[in-house]
Amino acid sequence: MTRALRRLRGARPQRGAALLTAMIIVTLIVTLAASMVWQQWRAVQVETAERARVQSAWILNGALDWARLILREDARSGRPTALTEPWATPLAEARLSTFLAVDTSNAEDAPDAFLSGVITDAQARFNLTNLVQQGKLVPAEVEALDRLCQAVGVSSDVAGRIGQGLRAADAASTSAGTTDAPLRPRSVEQLSWLGVDADSLERLTPYVVLLPVRTPVNINTASREVLAAAIKGLDLATAERLVQTRQRDPFKSLTAVQNLLPGIPTLNQQQVALFSSFFEVRGRLRLEDRVLEQRSLVERRGLEIVVLQREQASRREGSGP
Repeated sequence: MTRALRRLRGARPQRGAALLTAMIIVTLIVTLAASMVWQQWRAVQVETAERARVQSAWILNGALDWARLILREDARSGRPTALTEPWATPLAEARLSTFLAVDTSNAEDAPDAFLSGVITDAQARFNLTNLVQQGKLVPAEVEALDRLCQAVGVSSDVAGRIGQGLRAADAASTSAGTTDAPLRPRSVEQLSWLGVDADSLERLTPYVVLLPVRTPVNINTASREVLAAAIKGLDLATAERLVQTRQRDPFKSLTAVQNLLPGIPTLNQQQVALFSSFFEVRGRLRLEDRVLEQRSLVERRGLEIVVLQREQASRREGSGP
C-alpha cells in the first residue's frame, strides 16, 4: 500500500511537467503560426502597394507622353507659342477605371482612378538663371527682377540677394576648396537656401523659374507682372492691354508688339520672344483616397521633347495642396 502511494505521488509531478511542456509547445506553435500569417499578410500588402505604385507611375508616364505628342505637333505648326494653342488646354479629370478594365462587366468593381494634367510655358515666367552670366551679375536682369519684386509686393533687397546667391553658387561649382558658398538651387522652392524668406518665396513662386540656360520671356504667355518686369518702362496698365490684345490674336512678330509700345525703346530679343522651348508638365492621378502627382520639366529641341527633371509626390486626398 505504501509503495503504491509513493508511485502515485511520484507520477503527479511527471504529469504536471508533461502538461506544462505540452502547453509550451502549443504556445510556440501558435506564435510561429501567427508570425507566419503576419509576414504573409505584410508581404501581400507590400506587393500590393508596389504594384499600385508601378501602375500609377505607368499611367502618369502616359500623361507625359500625351504632353510630348501635343508639344511635337505644336512645333510642326510653326506658329508662335501662345495660350490659344492646343497645348495650353488642360486635360480635365477623366475616369480611367472603365477604360482600364478588360471586361466591361467588371468595371463597377474596379477602383476609381482619375487622371488630369496641364502643360504650362516655363518661359512665361522670369528665368532667374538670367541673373548671372560668366560668373558676373547682369545689371539689366537684376533690375528686371527688382521690378518684378516691386510688382508682387516683395522687398527690393530680395532681387540682389538672389543674384548674389546664384553668383556665389555658380562660382563655387567651378572652383575647388570653396566650402562656405551656398548650393545652387534647382527649383524655386530651394531659393530659401539663399536666404529668401517664406513670404517672399510664396509671392514670387508663380512668376519666376530656374531653367538650365538663359531664356527670354514669352510675350504671348507671360503675365502682366512678368511683362512689366522684362520690358523696361512698361507699366502694369499697358502690360494688361498687351495681355488683352494677345487673347484675341497672339502676337506673330516683335514688330507688332513694338507698334503698341510707342514710348518703349526697341525690344531686346534676349529678354522677350514669341517662341518657347521649355515647358512644365503636371500630371495628377487620383486613385480612391490616394493622389499621386508628377511634375516634369521638358525642353523642346525641334521635334524632340527631352525630359530634364521629374519629381513625384504622393498624398491622401484632402491632406494638402
